[in-house]
Amino acid sequence: MKKYAAEFIGTFALVFFSCGAAAISGGIDGKLGILGIALIFGLSIVAMAYAIGHISGCHINPAVSLAVLINRGMKAGDFIGYVIAQFAGGIAAAALLKAVIGMTSLDAAATGLGADGFDKLSYVGLNMGGAILVEIILTFVFVLTILGVTSSDKTSNIAGIVIGLSLTFVHILGIPLTGTSVNPARSLGPALFTGGDALSQVWVFIAAPLAGGLLAALLWKWFKPSKAKKKS
Repeated sequence: MKKYAAEFIGTFALVFFSCGAAAISGGIDGKLGILGIALIFGLSIVAMAYAIGHISGCHINPAVSLAVLINRGMKAGDFIGYVIAQFAGGIAAAALLKAVIGMTSLDAAATGLGADGFDKLSYVGLNMGGAILVEIILTFVFVLTILGVTSSDKTSNIAGIVIGLSLTFVHILGIPLTGTSVNPARSLGPALFTGGDALSQVWVFIAAPLAGGLLAALLWKWFKPSKAKKKS
């Protein structure tokens, strides 16, 4: 249960601080801008990686957990527990964020709570097909980076920083396109409490990141040398 609690807390922190900063600052045209929002997401990962990484591995993302499962880094039962904890953490964070914004002069619905979207919800008007493609590519790169940097003891001590910078990296491109999901648990909570188009579109930001994580996992499985080759 400690692993699941850690995943809940990590996902909660990611959504509350990152989506909260995006919503409260006014989004892309606000005080933080694209780079500022991207850095918040990256820093959230860095903080949580070193806070809970030794407990659960700090997946805090179903797409990451799926990739780890495919590469036999966890059991199916743990995968289910991780995903439930991650979605629960994201939903709880979005609920609290909406409550906090409700105590201010801001309109929670107008802020969007950091929800992702396409068409009129995209800053540049990206259509649904483009959103699916972008989310698959961004998640693929992000998850492949995670699998690579955590595969060796030589890089494990800097994994949190590398992963955080990678999340920042994909957000810089993704924010004006879709808001950047690359994480189904990060997207569901804000969409649930924003409603409307954000909720009707959230399936894209659940399915596409999972597809990107699956592709990264399969490629990494092919990249890895077999045990037979290692012994020889």
